[in-house]
Amino acid sequence: MRNSLGALLAIGLAGLQFLAVLAVVFSSYVTSERALLDHARDLLSDVGTNTIEHSRGFLGPARGAAELSARLAQDRVIASDVPELLEQLLFQQLQLAPQFAGVFHGSEDGGFVYVMRSDGPGPFRTKIIRIDGDQRTTELIWRNNDFSVVERRMDPEDVYDPRTRPWYIRARDQMTTIWTDPYIFFSSQQPGITLASPVRDGAGGVRGIVGVDIEISDISDFLARLRIGSTGKALIIHENGDVIAHPDKSLLKTKDQDGTLRFVDIQNFPDPIARAAFRQFSEMQVMPVEEETLWQFAYEGETYVSVVMPPISAKLPWTIAAYAPESDFTQVIKQNRRTNIWIAALVAAVTGIFGLVLANYIYKPVRAFAVRSALISQGELDPSEPLPKTYQELENANETLMQQIAARRDTELEYGRTFALSSRGMAQIDADSGRFLRVNDKFCSITGYSEEALKSMTFSDLAHPDAAPAMLFDGTHGDIPREINHEMRCRRSSGEVIWTSVNAIMIFNQKGKPLHVVLTLDDITQAKKTEEQIAELSKDLSNLSRDNTMGQMAAGLAHELNQPLTAIAQNADSALYALDQMAGESTEVREILDEIAAQSLRAGEIIKALRSFIRRDDGGRSEFDLAELVEQTKRLVTAEARAVGASIDSELDDLPMVVANRIQVAQVLVNLLRNAIESVGEAIRAERRVMVRARREDGTVLVSVIDTGPGVDPGITLFSQYETTKPGGMGLGLSICQSIVEANGGRLWHEPVEPHGACFHFTLTASGA
Repeated sequence: MRNSLGALLAIGLAGLQFLAVLAVVFSSYVTSERALLDHARDLLSDVGTNTIEHSRGFLGPARGAAELSARLAQDRVIASDVPELLEQLLFQQLQLAPQFAGVFHGSEDGGFVYVMRSDGPGPFRTKIIRIDGDQRTTELIWRNNDFSVVERRMDPEDVYDPRTRPWYIRARDQMTTIWTDPYIFFSSQQPGITLASPVRDGAGGVRGIVGVDIEISDISDFLARLRIGSTGKALIIHENGDVIAHPDKSLLKTKDQDGTLRFVDIQNFPDPIARAAFRQFSEMQVMPVEEETLWQFAYEGETYVSVVMPPISAKLPWTIAAYAPESDFTQVIKQNRRTNIWIAALVAAVTGIFGLVLANYIYKPVRAFAVRSALISQGELDPSEPLPKTYQELENANETLMQQIAARRDTELEYGRTFALSSRGMAQIDADSGRFLRVNDKFCSITGYSEEALKSMTFSDLAHPDAAPAMLFDGTHGDIPREINHEMRCRRSSGEVIWTSVNAIMIFNQKGKPLHVVLTLDDITQAKKTEEQIAELSKDLSNLSRDNTMGQMAAGLAHELNQPLTAIAQNADSALYALDQMAGESTEVREILDEIAAQSLRAGEIIKALRSFIRRDDGGRSEFDLAELVEQTKRLVTAEARAVGASIDSELDDLPMVVANRIQVAQVLVNLLRNAIESVGEAIRAERRVMVRARREDGTVLVSVIDTGPGVDPGITLFSQYETTKPGGMGLGLSICQSIVEANGGRLWHEPVEPHGACFHFTLTASGA
C-alpha cells in the first residue's frame, strides 16, 4: 500500500486535535479582534464628532459678534461713520473672544476700521482709514489692554480699499453673513478664516460690512491633544482638498512661486499616511461625504482604520477625518494568538503519539486483510480459505470482494468466449503502437494470416495504401478517433484486395487514458460487387428506356408521316398524267410537279433512315437468374416506395433459368413496379403494398406485379401509344413494355384485382423449353 492506514489514522487524529485547538484560538481571536476594531471605529467616530463640536464652539462666537456689531451699526446705536466710537466697539469684541485675530468694519465710501492683536509695541493695533471727499488718510494706533494709546503714526503709502476684498464683495452681493475659504493671514502668516456680515441702510442697500478674522491654529492644537490609539491622528480637509488643520501645524503651509503662502492640498500633503488614507476620496471626487464613512486602507504593509465625517455645515464645508493603525488595538491579542498556536501544536504532538499507538492496534486486522486480498488477487491464495479473526465490517467486505472476484472471472470468461466464437472478425489493437494484441479465428480467416503472424503486425500492414490515416491505429497519423464506422480496402496474405467494413471503439481506463481499441471486421467484397452490378443495371436501364422511347416515337412518327407523303407523291403523279393528256402543256408546270414527286419520295427515305438509326436494339438473348434480377430491381425502386409509405414483397417459387434480354426484362420490371408504386401512393387506404410473384408454368415462367391501388381507369385503353393518366406522362411505358415482352417471345396483359388493385402478367421462355 502506498500510504499506511495506521500513519494516516495517527496523523488524522493529531491533525484534528490541532485543528480543533486552532479553531478555538482563531474563533476567540477573530471575535476579540472584531470587538476591538468595532471599538476603534467607535473611537474614531467619537473623535470626528468631538472635533466637529469643538470647531463649531470655536467659530460660533464669531458669527454672533459680527451680526451683533452689524445690527448695532445698522440701528445706529453705534455711529459707524465715527471711527473712534466704532473702534471702541470692535476693541471690546476682540477682548471678549480670545480666538479672534481681528475685528473690522468697512464702509461704502472706502473707510475702514480694523482692530487686531499685535506683537508690539502694544498688544492691540488699530488701523483707521478716513475718507473726506478726495482726501484719504491712514492711521495706525497701538493700544494696551485698557485701551490706552501706546503709539500713533500715519501710513501715507497705504492703498488698502476694503470694497475690493472678497469678503466685502460676497457679503454685499449675498446680503447675508458669509464665511470665506480658509487662507493664510498676511500679517500673522497663520491659518485663518474670515466671517463678514452686511450693515443694511434700510433701503435695500448696505452702508458697510462688519467682519471677524479668526485664526484656526487652535483647532490644530486641539487635534494634537487628541489621543487616538498610540499613533492615530485627525485632520480637517476643506471641500477644495486643502488640509486646514493637523496635529503638526508646520505641515499646513507652503509657498507659491511668488512667495505667497497657501494651504497644502491632501494629494501633496507631507504626511504620507494621511495622504494614503484620504487622497482616494479627493481623486474620486466623493469629498465631502454625505454621511459618516468608515473604511480600511493599507500603507507599507500596515492596515489602518479611518473615518470621514460629513461637513460641519453648508457654510463651513469642512470634512473631519481621522485614522489609526489596527495594531494599536489588536497587538495584544495577536501576541496571545501566537502563544495559543504553539500550545495547540504541542497538544497535537502529544495526541499524535498516543494516536499512533492506538491506530496501530486498530489497523492490525486491516493490514492482515489487505495482505490476504493481495495474495488472492495474485492467485497465490484460494478465496475459499477461511478468513482470520477480524472485524465484522471486514468480514462483510471480504464476502463482497469474493463475489466481485468471481463475477469478474465469469465476465472475463464470457467475453473471451464471445470474442473467440464471434461470427465477425474481432481484434484488440494497442492504442499506442497499433499492434494486434488479440485476434479471433474469423479475423484470421478474413485476412488470411495466422494469429501468431498478426500479433507481430500492425493494422496499417493490412490496410490498402490509400486508406485514411486515421484508420491505421498506429498513433503516428494524429489522434486516434474514439469511434470508427468505415468501409475500406485491405490486403489479404495472398495479396488479394478485399472490401471490409471496420467498426472500432477506443477503450479508456477510469483516468481517461486509452487502453486499447476493440475492432470488428467484416468482408463485404461480395456486397460491393452486388452494388456495382445494380448500379450498372440502373445505367443500362436508363439507356435502354431512352432508346426504346425514341424508337417508339420514331416508329409512330414514321407511320403518321408516311401516309401524307404517299398521298403527295400519288397526287403529283396524277397531275403529271393529266398534264400529258392536255394540249399545249407547260414545261414549267411539269418541272414543278416532277420536283414535288421527287421531294416526297426523298422525305420518305429520310424518315425510313431515321427510324432505322434510332430503332430499339433487340440485343442478344441469354440465360439468367430471374429471381436475382427481381431482387435487384426491387432495390432500385426501394427509395420511391419508401417515399409513399409502400412495401414491396416477393413470392418466388423455385424458378428455372430464363432465356431473354436481361436488360430489357429489367426495364419491364422497373416500369411495372414504378406504375404500381405510383398507384398505391394515390390510394387513401392504409394498406399500401406491391407484390411480385413468379412461378413455372409449362415451358414458361409467369411473372405477376400486383398492387393495392385504385386499379386501372376503365376509360383507358391499355398498351396504346400516347394514352396516359399521368399529367407529365407520354403514354409510351406500357406500350414499350409490351413490345419488349413480345420481342422476347412472351406476352403482357392486365387483370383487375377485386375489390381494388391491378395485376399485370407477363411470360418469359424458360431455359430448355
